Amino acid sequence: MGMKKILEGTGASQGIVRGRVRKVRGIEDTEIFQDGEILVTNLTDPSMIMMMAKAAGIITNIGGITSHPAIVSREFGIPCVVATQTATQVLEDGMIVELNGTTGEIYIVEE
Repeated sequence: MGMKKILEGTGASQGIVRGRVRKVRGIEDTEIFQDGEILVTNLTDPSMIMMMAKAAGIITNIGGITSHPAIVSREFGIPCVVATQTATQVLEDGMIVELNGTTGEIYIVEE
């Protein structure tokens, strides 16, 4: 299995995790979000807390180290990368990615 860097943002919560991408728009996607998926969205908000609690990691288009996804990820102890600019355009549901919440790098895992 190889890996190819696909995105980079700001590391907002330390750790490295691999998982399956699930793009979410908001609370309406709560029922489709599964335990251990990587939550990918423009920016999280308080209505997404249930999904965030089940996520293996979080990737957002926007945000900084004091943004909602960054703070909640640190509280939950899960890796988070914010400010990727294009995560919701580049990543697709079902992709397996590895995210590094320390360096802000996101890799696609190639089978």
